[in-house]
Amino acid sequence: MGTLAGKRIVLGVTGGIAAYKAVEVCRRLVDAGAHVQPVMTDGALKMVGATTFSALASETVRTSLFGDPESPIPHTQMGQAADLVLVCPATARIISDIRTGRSADLLTSTILATRAPVVVCPAMHTEMWEQPAVQENLEVLEQRGVLIVPPESGRLAGGDLGHGRLAEPATVVAHVERALTEQDLLGRHVLVTAGGTREPIDPVRVISNRSTGKQGYAFAEEAWFRGAQVTLVTTVETPEPVGVRRVNVQTAADMQRAVESVDDADIIVMAAAVADFRPADPAEHKLKKTDGIVPQILLEKTHDFLVDLGEKKPDGQVLIGFAAETDDLVDNAKAKLARKKLDLIVANDVTQPGVGFGHDTNEVLIIDANGSCEHVPLTDKRDIARRVLDTAANKLG
Repeated sequence: MGTLAGKRIVLGVTGGIAAYKAVEVCRRLVDAGAHVQPVMTDGALKMVGATTFSALASETVRTSLFGDPESPIPHTQMGQAADLVLVCPATARIISDIRTGRSADLLTSTILATRAPVVVCPAMHTEMWEQPAVQENLEVLEQRGVLIVPPESGRLAGGDLGHGRLAEPATVVAHVERALTEQDLLGRHVLVTAGGTREPIDPVRVISNRSTGKQGYAFAEEAWFRGAQVTLVTTVETPEPVGVRRVNVQTAADMQRAVESVDDADIIVMAAAVADFRPADPAEHKLKKTDGIVPQILLEKTHDFLVDLGEKKPDGQVLIGFAAETDDLVDNAKAKLARKKLDLIVANDVTQPGVGFGHDTNEVLIIDANGSCEHVPLTDKRDIARRVLDTAANKLG
């Protein structure tokens, strides 16, 4: 089960046109195992029907401080029981009320009555978003520890285009999960590589491998949830996880330059499948069958820059390598660990069912330079990332 399983979340919906997106946020939270209690303001009720949220959430919608004989102090009860309060969308008015501590309705009273994390998702027209008063209110809330999910640019109400559009539901839910995850990597920089490099034969064809980048992306996502600044160096076209900085590369040489340009990484996770060989003399034009000659491709070794990273590793950095093997798993992995001066190596037997390239699952050995070896049975790749980063975080202290 994920981070949100069993968590009690108060979902505050306010009177912006983006309230319709909160329906999808509610559904995603429930699907992730959260217990969602929706609270709607009078303005929200003019935008979206309460029945919709009641049907999707864990409890029926609440709208008033008064009138419920079974809950005479609903704001206090919800505030004390909540693991997190999410305001989505957050209008300029609700942002102002939270900043000033104004108890105007059930939602603002609940926020005043909670010690749980508060996540605010602003949504408004560009002119309102850019108002100095709104920006000042948000700055104060951030200083108090309120998590602000920034709005995006796009289509607004009335057909306008600009900044102020509510963040997408997946982005909102990702920020909620981050707020409920232990921030043991806060202030750390994690560099992750993902995918298989592509070495050109000619302008059309490449030599590559079966790596899809799924395990690397799982590391990037997990590290961001745990508070890290994350740089993802990738060869695949899959969109990067929320909050992650992406660097696109193709060849092993491209990846080397991108990785070596980052000089402040606390953890380097070399999850990419970097080619061992490349064509020595790539053709400048597409090789054609009609030319009548079967081309011979002379290969040369690529530079193993993981060796360089191990040689130059600064004190305190944790360097993690990977060994995708088909035989002699432990011996091959330990030899690679020692040869490349790694702190950890993650080894898997890619001949086993559900393991390795293209799968959503993996089964690995986490081998430490100090000699310890942890077996992680077949599980999803996010869990693999979690277990490896647990070990790396312990090494960082």
